[in-house]
Amino acid sequence: MSDLQKLNLFIDGEFIPSQSGKYTDAYNPSTGEVIAQVPCCTKEEVHQAVAAAKKAYPGWSKTPILKRVQVLYKMRDLIEQHMDELTYLVALENGKAWEEAKGDVLKAKEGTEQAIAAPSLNMGESLMNASLGYDTVSIRESLGVFAGIVPFNFPAMIPMGWMAPICIATGNTMVIKAASFVPQSALRFAALWKEAGLPDGVLNIVTCSREEAEILLKHPDVVGVSFVGSTAVGRHIYSVAAAEGKRVQALCEAKNHALVLNDAHVDRTAAGILNSAFGCAGERCMALPVVVVQEEVADKLVQALVEQAKTLKIGPAYDHETKLGPVINAKHRDSIHAWIEKGIEEGAELLLDGRNPEVPGYEKGFYVGPTIFDHVKPGMTIGDREIFGPVLCIKRVKTFEEGLELMNSNPFANGSVIYTQSGYYAREFSLRTHGGMVGINVGIPVPVGMFPFAGHKNSFFGDLHCLGKDGYKFYTETKVITTHWFDEEEGKSTKVSTWDGTI
Repeated sequence: MSDLQKLNLFIDGEFIPSQSGKYTDAYNPSTGEVIAQVPCCTKEEVHQAVAAAKKAYPGWSKTPILKRVQVLYKMRDLIEQHMDELTYLVALENGKAWEEAKGDVLKAKEGTEQAIAAPSLNMGESLMNASLGYDTVSIRESLGVFAGIVPFNFPAMIPMGWMAPICIATGNTMVIKAASFVPQSALRFAALWKEAGLPDGVLNIVTCSREEAEILLKHPDVVGVSFVGSTAVGRHIYSVAAAEGKRVQALCEAKNHALVLNDAHVDRTAAGILNSAFGCAGERCMALPVVVVQEEVADKLVQALVEQAKTLKIGPAYDHETKLGPVINAKHRDSIHAWIEKGIEEGAELLLDGRNPEVPGYEKGFYVGPTIFDHVKPGMTIGDREIFGPVLCIKRVKTFEEGLELMNSNPFANGSVIYTQSGYYAREFSLRTHGGMVGINVGIPVPVGMFPFAGHKNSFFGDLHCLGKDGYKFYTETKVITTHWFDEEEGKSTKVSTWDGTI
């Protein structure tokens, strides 16, 4: 790739330039330099992408599922072959540290591997002689064209691990609105899908503003929408698309909490929290930005967190020694700075200030260092609202019950975590926490792809989550077929009984 280029759209198997003439800049967050110009496509081009997906649907949906997944086998191999290239691209445009960027790509690979199991996971059920002489089977059928609307924070995993593989494996087609900050990863994956043998039009990639994306929510040829992003936008997408009769899964923001009990191992707990709070520069909906800790162990834990956080190497994403890369852009960096100021104004104690860290040679990059607030009280917005940056808040409580109540009072419920050596409290926590994904001494309780990504409360709108069996149900619908055969010799049906509802 050249240092600066105008990116294309991917429609009907071809990379085409947009006719809009309107472009936005994409940055390398590590240096602050513009590396590409991203088209804001026209409304007509969104319609063109949907039309391509609609045209491809009949042939793809009729392709036997065993043949469909052969494309996914090849795609999996291509991801492995291009692992370093894809990792570098994610690091370049998103700012994740190298190992985090590789993890992003590996999650796309994991989603592809999980979708390879579609021939088994998409099977229906059957019952012979459901009533005398009648046999009943259920099958799962594809639906048509789906739209995927994705955020910037996981350029590979979300569009190419959570959405495209299961959608495609189950016989649907898709139009993805890539995030304009980081579209190059999705476009490169699209080229690999084509190389893997995916027919033209099955997968299409556009970049546009919210105005053009709104078309996907109401388009009569779009049957469902998968979204990842903020709660405000997710609620809007769910309301509009569901009102149009479409299926919707909207995965939204979070403010995940961990409860640290006084029997937890302090150093190991601190290390787990550190990775969970500051990994990916805090730009993930399963980050751990709040720790609720029992007072008896709070001082020791806070000291360990501050000491360990100071050792994190801040630097460019593609430096393999970097542990904390930049945030996505200058505007987001400034927003995080504003949140830190807000925390100070609200009376929280700032123990570690990550504003304006020194990164020699990369002074124009969008860096925020690890930031830790202690004595964050209920009602302080810094402890209740999503910051989406490397900012950790410490809330102190006296008891397990007080901590659990504080955590459950939050309107978001993606994940929740407890650090303890008590089986009793771990079990109580797992049953009573509102979090949809629970960690017992696990800071980022994101399940592997055969389980659903199960956010609750204002972290999710919809009925079926992405991935796991939920994912297959979201991208298909059930048809039930009852069969009865006639006696050819007598020209009449075999004698059957009529069930009267009794057992």
